[in-house]
Amino acid sequence: MIPDALLESEIFGHEKGAFTDAHRQRIVKLEQADGGTLFLDEVGDMSPMTQAKVLRVLQDQTFERVGGNRPIKVDVRIIAANNHNLKQLVSEGLFRSDLYVRLSVVTIHLPPLREREDDLRVLAEYFLRRYSNEFGKDIRTIAPQTLEVLGSYHWPGNVRELESVMKQSLLIARGNILLPDFLPPLGDSREHRRSSSDLRVIPNSFLKNLLPSGLKQALTICTPKRYRSLNVN
Repeated sequence: MIPDALLESEIFGHEKGAFTDAHRQRIVKLEQADGGTLFLDEVGDMSPMTQAKVLRVLQDQTFERVGGNRPIKVDVRIIAANNHNLKQLVSEGLFRSDLYVRLSVVTIHLPPLREREDDLRVLAEYFLRRYSNEFGKDIRTIAPQTLEVLGSYHWPGNVRELESVMKQSLLIARGNILLPDFLPPLGDSREHRRSSSDLRVIPNSFLKNLLPSGLKQALTICTPKRYRSLNVN
């Protein structure tokens, strides 16, 4: 989680000397979005102080840089996203009710990935094309059995988790088809479980060909010979 001071500085900017290492005035997100749109992700994690400042922007279209006292006028459309139930956070006293009212003028509910079977296939194929090229692979399609395994999982991490799973799969995949055997363990997926005896050994020379040359040394040093899944961000 981003510290409050850093988050405020990223959104509102800061004046020179506002805090340690603030050696010069910084103009960032809110002023850069003047006349346009600012997207705020995970608004439910904002501190009460940051919530109050965002509320002021929505009400008065003004804000002050961190460490400043001069109101700055902006014309910004704010789009906010959150993975928590904001109504529940309001009832628990963790989120300002007045800010919730301001943000919920137009609300779009995006169902979790587990409820969007058609989207799951489209997204999996998108990540296949994207990372197959990036990792220097020639994986052209996803086997029907692999899609069945992906569809049986509940995806608590939603699209980001699917992206991670596709990356891990493509790193060890061979041939032209993404088979179920290339998938990492998927929690409660009934069709795809691996025991501790299912660990594989990958030759170091093979690992070096998985990623661009700039990452080979770090991969060689950090990756154990026996593994369950390989995470490379």
